[in-house]
Amino acid sequence: MSVEAAVRATGVCKHYGATEALRDLNLEVPAGAFFGLLGPNGSGKSTAIHLLTTLIAPTSGSARVAGHDVVRDGLAVRREIGLVFQEPALDAALTVQETLEFAGRLRSLSRATIAQRSEQLLALFQMQDKRGQRVGTLSGGTRRALDICRSLLHRPRILFLDEPTIGLDVPNRRRIWTHIHKLRRDEGTTVFLTTHYLEEAEDCDDVAFLANGRLIGGGRPSELIERLGRRMLEIEGENLGSVVSMLEPRLGPCLREEGRALFRIEDSDFDLKNALGPSVETLQSVRQRRPNLNDVFLWVNHPELAEAIAA
Repeated sequence: MSVEAAVRATGVCKHYGATEALRDLNLEVPAGAFFGLLGPNGSGKSTAIHLLTTLIAPTSGSARVAGHDVVRDGLAVRREIGLVFQEPALDAALTVQETLEFAGRLRSLSRATIAQRSEQLLALFQMQDKRGQRVGTLSGGTRRALDICRSLLHRPRILFLDEPTIGLDVPNRRRIWTHIHKLRRDEGTTVFLTTHYLEEAEDCDDVAFLANGRLIGGGRPSELIERLGRRMLEIEGENLGSVVSMLEPRLGPCLREEGRALFRIEDSDFDLKNALGPSVETLQSVRQRRPNLNDVFLWVNHPELAEAIAA
């Protein structure tokens, strides 16, 4: 007997007039997984989140969250999920404590449970002294932290995070990820993340890359990075054409941007000075480093390069 996925999208499309925000989106996220939907701003990530959390309806296709159809059973979906919007959606007139109490009562939590969990979450972000402050007086980062607290208060089965760490400083970023990993470990929470900070997704079980509303690849982050190569060679300078022509026969095709070229290196004995000779002196910057998910996305977003790292 098959187990119902926490999140499943089948052939989902979303149009706004002539604009195609999502095209043929197919996803399956197992219960308890940490999944990342990755891509640049404007790629369709927030549209996908809004659709899966019942805020908008698909133009075509179907989606189920926690076993419920997002169109026919929207109320049932909302009972099972928590959502951190890309932009905070808080009532500026309420205090921090009132915000959490209101969120808890909407979820039918007892006053004792609301008080206990509020204390834990406010302590997580070192916000205990801000209980009585009105939301409208808080800094942007503190409002962001409060929005995250509100989404976690009822301990949802599935947590949707749409660019959750925008506006957070590094210590608070670390705190929220530590807490989310604890929720997964202790309560089996499914986490569905969208972000363009691709380094945040390297701990995901699986990721999918979105560009212009279309899925263009994905898999386990560690495997994708490993397939890309041992190292990356990043060079910068003017008039790189001759340098690229000298390196491509040895290293294969590169990713070109204005004033920059990126090569994959799989040969552990590769020596740039030997490969370029005196031409190496014309370069402004030369760097070798380990590949990362951002490199993977750049590669899969170019059809002429993607085949090189296909499974």
